[in-house]
Amino acid sequence: MSKNASQVNSSAVNAGGNLSFFEKYLTLWVLLCILVGIAIGRTFPGVADALDAMSIYQVSIPIAVCLFFMMYPIMVKIDFSEAVRAARTPKPVLLTLGVNWLIKPFTMVVFAQFFLGWLFRPLIEGKEIIRGSEIALANSYIAGTILLGIAPCTAMVLLWGYLSYGNQGHTLVMAAVNALLMLFLYAPLGRWLLAANQMVVPWQTIVLSVLIYVGLPLAAGMYSRYWIFKHKGKAWFERRFLKYLSPVTTAALLITLVLLFAFKGELIVNNPLHILLIAVPLFIQTNFIFGITYVAAWKLKLFYEDAAPAALIGSSNHFEVAIATAVILFGLNSGAALATVVGVLIEVPVMLMLVEVCKRTAFWFPREPEKATLADPRCIKPFNS
Repeated sequence: MSKNASQVNSSAVNAGGNLSFFEKYLTLWVLLCILVGIAIGRTFPGVADALDAMSIYQVSIPIAVCLFFMMYPIMVKIDFSEAVRAARTPKPVLLTLGVNWLIKPFTMVVFAQFFLGWLFRPLIEGKEIIRGSEIALANSYIAGTILLGIAPCTAMVLLWGYLSYGNQGHTLVMAAVNALLMLFLYAPLGRWLLAANQMVVPWQTIVLSVLIYVGLPLAAGMYSRYWIFKHKGKAWFERRFLKYLSPVTTAALLITLVLLFAFKGELIVNNPLHILLIAVPLFIQTNFIFGITYVAAWKLKLFYEDAAPAALIGSSNHFEVAIATAVILFGLNSGAALATVVGVLIEVPVMLMLVEVCKRTAFWFPREPEKATLADPRCIKPFNS
């Protein structure tokens, strides 16, 4: 190996060690939180009822607080001025937006209807009462998968972009644009697709959920970023503020998982087959969207540093907003809420798998290493080895 290649390999392997303790073993923490949540739900069923009662206009206060602290650290990192620079090379952003809003929602409907609405329908028996109306449990599951399919990821994408050695500038821009578009597109698109699948929901409720779980942390992040830059400076923001803020997202995610699975503990234990059935279309959808986006990026001759985060953003879901919306629309113990929680269950391990796919296929693409977070992915070991 040449001297330069040796340096590349050394920097990349060392960079893997820069992941925080929580980030490096995130899949393990997710699994532990699921088990702890189920145990709490089974052992202390009254806890879930008490927490569920803490709500305002069907918005769960404990979940709202957790989701805010999950979203705020991501939003405060977004530099919206980078959108100007991204306009000079708009292909990655346009590719991601096209996949997220013109393809992904509709393929999710197709996969959900095929598997949950037809192939697995005989295995999903039962009905539930939602807003005074009786609906089939399978339809409720389909509604949950739709809410996932129309929620492009804006939170965890920075982690996926970092792990895949992508262009973090474009990753930030794509996350910011998706967050803004969700404020305008999530409600009408959700109402239309849910209504088309016999799940009529109030328009105002979807708008409220988007404003609370996307708009509020976005506004707080933008204002606090402006205030800190003005009074403390950029150096203090990056070296001090972000250092202490970084663990907040992970901690909030883990606490949210404990709460959600505590609420769903009984339902999950009683319906292990349903969990598997819901996971099938979600798993296929994630890999399908990743595949078509990655191939499209290759055909467009994008640099790897832009292609990897574009494909990962397109394939991942903003499960925080999907969960919150499902809880508000259909209730904490609904099949729709359960389906969105299954999205959490498979999201992290599947996305980590796709990150590895990116790193091992980087040689397919032209390279622009000066814009990458780290060095050449072709020379690295898996980040968790």
